[in-house]
Amino acid sequence: MSREVEELNRRLLRARDAMDRAYAEPLNVRAVAAVAHLSEAHFIRRFRAVFGETPHRYLQRRRVERSMFLLRETNRSVTDICFDVGFTSRGTFSRTFREIVGEAPSRYRAGHGPMVAPNCFQLWATRPVVAAGVAMQSSSFGDAAAAAAS
Repeated sequence: MSREVEELNRRLLRARDAMDRAYAEPLNVRAVAAVAHLSEAHFIRRFRAVFGETPHRYLQRRRVERSMFLLRETNRSVTDICFDVGFTSRGTFSRTFREIVGEAPSRYRAGHGPMVAPNCFQLWATRPVVAAGVAMQSSSFGDAAAAAAS
């Protein structure tokens, strides 16, 4: 990769990072293009070539991703979440959410509860231990493996 292309990609990444930080703000293509030191038209073309989507679509997807988290983790209304993530219309939010996720925001909320990260000890304690070709449940430090070995 040439030095010029590498530098352009760095500038585009900085612009995308600026969009990530201000995802709830209205998209100002001129300001984001200025971060990348490009004209608006060139910025949009290069952004799409590098990231596979226009800056507008990227921002919509980031807003929907954030709204998915808020729908799972909070009890805020769909309308409040819509405005919190930067959409200005509940209809546009619902349509865009459905296009990206495949279901309406309220239906997504009903089918997806809060994310629960597995506890490392739970994962360790519930993993099967294979001893002499027989899977055994391990519930304490090495007891199942020691019992199988004896």
